[in-house]
Parts: sequence; structure tokens; C-alpha cells
Amino acid sequence: MKKTVCFLLKAALVLCLVAGFVFGVVMPQYKYNYNASLIDKAARLKSIDEPQIVLLGDSNVAFGFNSALIEEAFGKPVVNMGLHGGLGNAFLEEMAKLNVTEGDVYIVCPTDFNDNDSIVREDPTLAWLTLENHFDLWRLIRPKDVPTMAESFSSYLKKAFELWLTGTGNQDSGDEYSRSAFNEYGDNVWPRPYVEHNEFFPHPVDFTQQTVPEIGDATINRLNALNRYLKARGATLLLAAYPVAYGEYTPLMSDYQAFEDELVERLEFPVISSYSDYMYDYDYFYDTIYHLVDDGVEMRTQQLVSDLEWYYEVKDEMWPEE
Repeated sequence: MKKTVCFLLKAALVLCLVAGFVFGVVMPQYKYNYNASLIDKAARLKSIDEPQIVLLGDSNVAFGFNSALIEEAFGKPVVNMGLHGGLGNAFLEEMAKLNVTEGDVYIVCPTDFNDNDSIVREDPTLAWLTLENHFDLWRLIRPKDVPTMAESFSSYLKKAFELWLTGTGNQDSGDEYSRSAFNEYGDNVWPRPYVEHNEFFPHPVDFTQQTVPEIGDATINRLNALNRYLKARGATLLLAAYPVAYGEYTPLMSDYQAFEDELVERLEFPVISSYSDYMYDYDYFYDTIYHLVDDGVEMRTQQLVSDLEWYYEVKDEMWPEE
């Protein structure tokens, strides 16, 4: 019996030492990359104890707003929680639960409306590269996501160990895809001047990818559940449009209108945008069909301000229960 107890104590000690080495030494290795901006975004979100405006979504949000202008227009602190679409909508939406204050307004801008309710789209290690040993952020992982996280941990740890061993981890790339490219609001402010798209454009965009999103039950049900969660805590959830590249390959306006009408019908909270108002010429896009150049950011921000002003004007009439 004593030998068994002694063995178990030694095993527990070894396990603690290994865990200490992994979580305290090897991790983190990605604290200056794009996704590490979540650390600063979450810190700002949790530091504000008054009603705030929180922008939610993938990189179309990170590369799409001037939060200072929104803050000036409405006199409320603004936090841009936009991050990486590869994490999946579910992960991005969980950010709304980090610090809910009565009177908060959450504006979600998805580009994918037919996800599979997973925290990842492609690389399952992406969530680990984002969270690493920042334990306060682990609450973004839902119970149903734990098996995926457990399964992908070894792949993440292998990458992290290689970076630690070679001394090449925690590098700042010094470009738009680094933590340092974000300002205090969480906006990506890496300079993206307006440049006409031509054969010399430095960031080619594949505009043939432009499609009208399909709408799936999983996405709608999860968004409606998030609305109920926030509403029970005195907060408001709104849906606003993502930027639409307008040009040769843009789908028919009638298709976008049908898509918008279905959202209005199926969502239990206000859709405050018309997608036709968020259509911008190809020259206003940076390196993907969802990232805007600086002038595009200003145009989209002003449109969102107008949409919010309209919402506040009509909400008592159109959504009296809100």
C-alpha cells in the first residue's frame, strides 16, 4: 500500500513538473502574432464597467472599422473584437460573454451563415495558437469543444516546442498580420492606402469568390440563443452587414435582398443593415474580399453609424420589446 501511494505521489509530481514546463516555459510561442491581439481586445472589454458597443465577427470586423468614430458618435466605449474567421463563428460569438454589462450593444457581422457550429473551420490547432496559456480566455471554449481541443493539443504543442527549441517563437512579423498592427480599440490600423487595382497592385484579391451566403439552421439557432443570453442580462444584440465587393463578379442585387429578407425573418433580433449599402468598388478592398483599405474603413464606419442612428430612432416602434 505504501509503495502504491509513493508511486502515485511521484507520478503526480512528475506530471506537475511536466505541466509546469509545458504551460510555463514552452507556452506561449505566438504572443505577437495576429491572433494574440485577442489578449488586448479581451483586456479592454473586461476593463470597461459601463455600457459599451462591442463589434463581433471575423477579420472583416478587424479590418473594417474605425472604432473611435463610433465612440465619438454615441458617447460609449467601443471594443473591436473582430479576429480570424478560421476560428469559426461559434468561437467569435463566445467573446460576447466575456463581460456583459447592462446597456451593452453587441453588433455581430458574420460572413458565414452556414457553419457547422465548430470552433474551427480548417486547422484545429488555430484555437490553441490563439489561447495558448492565457487561462482567462479558455472560457471561450464551450464544453462541446473540449474533445476537439484535447485532440488538437499534441499538434499545437509540437509546433510550440519546435519554436521554443529553435528560439524562433514569439516573433513580431511587423506587418498587418501581427499583434502590433492593432490599436487600443482592437482595430487593425496597419496603413492600407487606396490604390487602384491593376497588375501592379501589391495585394491581389480574388473577386471571383464573391457569393451570397447560404443560411443554415445551426448558425441561426446559435445567434438566437446568444441574443437570449444577452437580453437576459440587459444587453442588446444587433446584426450588421459585412462589406460586399461590387464589380464584375458581384451576385445579383435581388439575391442579396432575398438573403437579407430571410435573415430578418429568421433572426429574433434586429438586422440593422441593408447589404446594398455596404457594397464598395473593388479598389476599396485590400487583400481579401472582406478586408478594406483605409478609405473603405471610413465609408463602412460612417454607414454603420447611420444604421445605428436609424435603429435608435425606430427601435421603440419596430422592436418595442427590445
